[in-house]
Amino acid sequence: MTQLDEIGDTDDGSLEDEEVDEVVYSTDWRWSGNRNIDTNLIYMVYIDSISEVSGREATLNGWVYNIRTSKKLVFIIVRDGTGLCQTVVAQDDVSPKVWEQASSLQQESAIVITGMVNADERSIGGYELHVRDLKIVSQAEEYPITPKEHGVEFLMEHRHLWLRSRKQWAAMRVRNTIIFAIHRFFQERGFVQMDAPIFTGNAAEGTTNLFETDYFDRKAYLTQSGQLYGEAMAMAHGKIYTFGPTFRAEKSKTRRHLTEFWMIEPEMAYYDLDMNMDLAEEMMAFIVSEVVRLNRSELEVLERDTATLELIKAPFPRITYTEAIERLKSPQMQEKLDRMESDRQEEAESLKKELAALDSEFGQAKKGRKFQIDRRRGEINARMDQIEEDLRNIPVWKNSALEKKWGEDFGGSDETLLTMDEVTPVMVYGYPAEVKAFYMKRDSANDNIALGVDILAPEGYGEIIGGGQREDDLETLRQRIKEHNLPEEQFQWYLDLRKYGSVPHSGFGLGLERTVAWLCGLKHVRETIPFPRMMGRLYP
Repeated sequence: MTQLDEIGDTDDGSLEDEEVDEVVYSTDWRWSGNRNIDTNLIYMVYIDSISEVSGREATLNGWVYNIRTSKKLVFIIVRDGTGLCQTVVAQDDVSPKVWEQASSLQQESAIVITGMVNADERSIGGYELHVRDLKIVSQAEEYPITPKEHGVEFLMEHRHLWLRSRKQWAAMRVRNTIIFAIHRFFQERGFVQMDAPIFTGNAAEGTTNLFETDYFDRKAYLTQSGQLYGEAMAMAHGKIYTFGPTFRAEKSKTRRHLTEFWMIEPEMAYYDLDMNMDLAEEMMAFIVSEVVRLNRSELEVLERDTATLELIKAPFPRITYTEAIERLKSPQMQEKLDRMESDRQEEAESLKKELAALDSEFGQAKKGRKFQIDRRRGEINARMDQIEEDLRNIPVWKNSALEKKWGEDFGGSDETLLTMDEVTPVMVYGYPAEVKAFYMKRDSANDNIALGVDILAPEGYGEIIGGGQREDDLETLRQRIKEHNLPEEQFQWYLDLRKYGSVPHSGFGLGLERTVAWLCGLKHVRETIPFPRMMGRLYP
């Protein structure tokens, strides 16, 4: 179950057309703290810069996020896309028309609201607006998403509205920071952003998980990756990156999978595997630092522990695939899982006792205490759900770890176990060639090893980066295409890259949604993209 974020007290108001000398659109307020304020003007501001006009009158354009009324007061929480602000309408301070409008508001009604901005530590964002005028731009119908609990399916059917809730808003803000940080990282290092096609005539990683489509009486596929085209662009510009949507048709319903997701794929000429790993590590550390620097308030809304994220610094642990297999099969791993199972069982018993005590107290509690009890109940139930999931998974993890054989790819449980004692991501390199794509270069000392790397996020979020060194020898690549039963004619252009100035080169792909999930602490990637596409989910 998912619950709409509760925001506490809230109220309502309305704007008249008269009594306004001039409205100044102050979108530059967030940048110009030294600007002189004319006290005869009303400043139209965004909520995230409302502190700039503390002690002045200001106008907010927004929507009613929440509302509470009393005999003489209406409290409206207004959202404008940049944040939330509590506004107060006092019946004695406004016209009868404004009072009537404020009292009639529905959640998500669009309003323009004017009043005095005052600092108030008790209010959301630390400021409160005391309303003088209010104008209803559009009165909303009864809003379907309320503070009560809603099932995930209900919320997904109303994704277009769910995006307005506080946690979803915060996650999209973090996503925006990550995207901008990625562009900044590469642009500052001399990379050129280029675009790979979405329609392709060939598969980057085999044909089993492709979306096939008719392309003017020819077969075409939605791209799995921009990597092959990225290699061509790197041979022209040296260092490039692509940033676009990719598609996978595998029939997976796990919390880590989407059928449409965004990939960031740099390709670099004259890069070997070690240089590639260094770049990926540097990029990840930069992204995390930017999110911590710029999104503290959003991470607080998401209840994400920023202290943990602050510990994520380069260098990351690096282990070979063989060492990873040995770690999974070790007696120490079994002992850790036994301790985890015992700890979870003890924690569950303790939480059950606390829940029983809260239930017995609730009937006699006062209103404020009841609110606290309800909040704690929600926290306990969420934690109990996680504990129950862990207790179901631990026996599976034990068996999977013991039975893992060299040559098998890692599954989600393996990736979880390999990072369970780590704060930072873990880099695993030197995979068996058989589990990697045809274009992966082999180790010159051991043809069974591919020069590839996966970066596994901690806390059970799994692989967020996959990459490696590309095969640069023409005849070897031609043989790999044949071994994978791929049509060589579709790859003639790709083979040309080895005919005309072939050089060692490398690259990797970062899954944006998995990265957002990890940094936000979200359990499912469906909450990391505005409109997720999954098996059975094509609406809205």
